[in-house]
Amino acid sequence: MVEARQETGGVTGTADKDYNLIWFVEQCLSNALRMEIFIADAERAGDSDLADLFRRAQSASRKGAEESKELLRRRLSG
Repeated sequence: MVEARQETGGVTGTADKDYNLIWFVEQCLSNALRMEIFIADAERAGDSDLADLFRRAQSASRKGAEESKELLRRRLSG
């Protein structure tokens, strides 16, 4: 892992803060998809408490993705 002591945009071609935002959107969306699998697994096992936990996590991931996508949209259009 690269230690973030200085801007690494010269390596990626994208400023760290912008790269971080793009990465965060992807991770939130990926987590929302993963939670769908976890919910199904918990339901199949009859564990409604666990399924509910994963639904809350999925909702939080969706919220994070939506907020981040909106910020990304504003930055790309501005």
